[in-house]
Amino acid sequence: MVDSRRGNAVSGGEFAGIGVQFAFVILVFTAAGVWVDRRLGSTPWFMIVGVFTGAAGGFFSMYRKVMAAQRRDAEQRAQRDAERNAETDRR
Repeated sequence: MVDSRRGNAVSGGEFAGIGVQFAFVILVFTAAGVWVDRRLGSTPWFMIVGVFTGAAGGFFSMYRKVMAAQRRDAEQRAQRDAERNAETDRR
């Protein structure tokens, strides 16, 4: 999808991937917690720790990706503004 105001592609797939990655991280850490609980007979403590650790890791990863996307967008916007200003100055 192209945003006519900005002139560049808007990637919804990038943000959908963030959600999938978030869910995957939680599932992996939960499964690891269940596995440790079964090995040690400590049900449900490591599973609970796994859920919260996975959620924290998922949020951190999501935060990093969203901040990188915002930074990239701001740089593109600044570059376009600089090009427009240079073109205006030439006239």
